[in-house]
Amino acid sequence: MSIVSVIAKRKMLIFSALMATFTGGCSNASNDSSSAEPAPKAIEQDQIAWDKLDVSSFFTQESNGTFILRDVKTQRTYVFNEERAKTRHAPQSTFKIANALIGLQTGAVEDDHTVKRWDGKKWSRSSWNQDHTLASAMRESVVWYYQAMARDIGKNRMQEWLDKIGYGNKNISGGIDQFWINSSLRISPLEEVEFLGKLVNETLPFDKGIMRTVKQLILLEESSDSALYGKMGGSIEPPFGWFVGFVVKKDRTYIFVTNMDGSGSDSNQQAKETTLRILKSIGVTE
Repeated sequence: MSIVSVIAKRKMLIFSALMATFTGGCSNASNDSSSAEPAPKAIEQDQIAWDKLDVSSFFTQESNGTFILRDVKTQRTYVFNEERAKTRHAPQSTFKIANALIGLQTGAVEDDHTVKRWDGKKWSRSSWNQDHTLASAMRESVVWYYQAMARDIGKNRMQEWLDKIGYGNKNISGGIDQFWINSSLRISPLEEVEFLGKLVNETLPFDKGIMRTVKQLILLEESSDSALYGKMGGSIEPPFGWFVGFVVKKDRTYIFVTNMDGSGSDSNQQAKETTLRILKSIGVTE
């Protein structure tokens, strides 16, 4: 072999060794990088200015109503008109939430598709004058369906479950199919917040599947990053309205309860409209 060939061969060996060292170093660096812990996921920050929250402008006078907002994650709570927030009122149609939970748990209805037949009695709301399911009766707030279900639940089981969940004053003496309609059952807005909080967290003494079903029954609207759940209730005499529920927005859930004086048969709608204006003004809804 010539001297030139020997030198060339040595150069090739040195070059190969250098390349191996360089490649190994890059490989180790790559492995170190891949084994690094991923960056923690950013947590959505609460956008509500709690310290500056004031909804008095949405009510004609302080005694006109109360509004409560609670962040489920932090339990931070805003209360407008604390005196009214502690005052018990008949739950009216907001009781359909508890009634549905009890009806499903006791087997009075099999599921949200269970049909009850209209008996032919004419109601002022045309949408009530037909057969309904648990789901459609919640959506249309059909009184006769939930009265029939309460009768199927029966006095003893109804009392047992109201005691278990601690619903307001738990008084059903007004009659098994009337006690929540301007009758013996009373619940305060603050107690309603507690009840809804347990429903949201699924800590009520019902099967989790049943609680999830009932939450879906009160879903009103949904977008890509938020959902509004709610139920109205109203009384003509005395005239007052409820709107209760919760908003899920990204990683946060806000419970809301409004109870306010109204006028005529639209007291429930007035409570809902007031609530939606408040929620939009503080950034909970769009």
